[in-house]
Amino acid sequence: MDKSIKLGFEMECLEISISSILPGRVIDDRVRKSAKYASILSSIQEIGLIEPLAVYPLKQTASSNYMLLDGHLRMEALKELGYESVSCLISTDDEAYTYNHKVNRLVPIQEHFMIMRALERGVSEARIAKVLQVDVARIREKRNLLRDICPEAVEILKNMPISASAIKHLRKVKPLRQVEIAELMQMLGNYEASYCQTLVTTTPADQMVDSVKTRKNCNISPEELARMQRELDTLQHNLQMREDSYGENFLNLVVIRGYLSKLLSNERVVHYLSSNHADLVKGLQQITASASLEG
Repeated sequence: MDKSIKLGFEMECLEISISSILPGRVIDDRVRKSAKYASILSSIQEIGLIEPLAVYPLKQTASSNYMLLDGHLRMEALKELGYESVSCLISTDDEAYTYNHKVNRLVPIQEHFMIMRALERGVSEARIAKVLQVDVARIREKRNLLRDICPEAVEILKNMPISASAIKHLRKVKPLRQVEIAELMQMLGNYEASYCQTLVTTTPADQMVDSVKTRKNCNISPEELARMQRELDTLQHNLQMREDSYGENFLNLVVIRGYLSKLLSNERVVHYLSSNHADLVKGLQQITASASLEG
């Protein structure tokens, strides 16, 4: 069985003439006057293009034209600023109408990396704040987002929608516990600050960075903390067991459904079950008709 993964984009960006890129929609004056467009225009003017456009090659045309999948406002801003070419991601599929599922919007940690790259290139905090139309204090908060967060936890959470307030709670625990919390959040798909705070609150005192200060501001009794810790440990153990057995159970279910489909295609079998076990045959038919196991 071929286990290779088909890539959604070519591995390298390509510099393409803007005149060769065909937009999928028209940008009218109302959009050009919007705050979002003004922010994009200012960002490109001050820092340059951060996120490349996404295009699809129109192979059926005589000339080398490309259909624009994502980045209409960016391309319009580039035109206004006099750019003649732009760096593009080349899509391997024509996804003009369903492209959004391929777009990864900037999550807080990636935003931190973007700001750090700009600072390393010599762009001042004030200039970045002006481009993004925020206060300089906000840029400093984003710059310091990962302070005291261990690299292993950052690696787990770098593409996840975890908020700055949740990351602030992570600073209260030691690196090993940070990794444990990050793994548990990833396992549950829950990146809420309140959930992270709960995990930090139930952390044993020897894994806290400043356990005295943390416990002082906590109104939960030691007995309640111990109980919550036991419940979380049990939950984590059960989730790990489910995760380990999921693949095998899913495969068994697919095989069973295939067998039932073959069985219920036999008219004599269906007639017998309908006559003697009407409730059973209805349930089996619902299983074979279910689309939840597809792809």
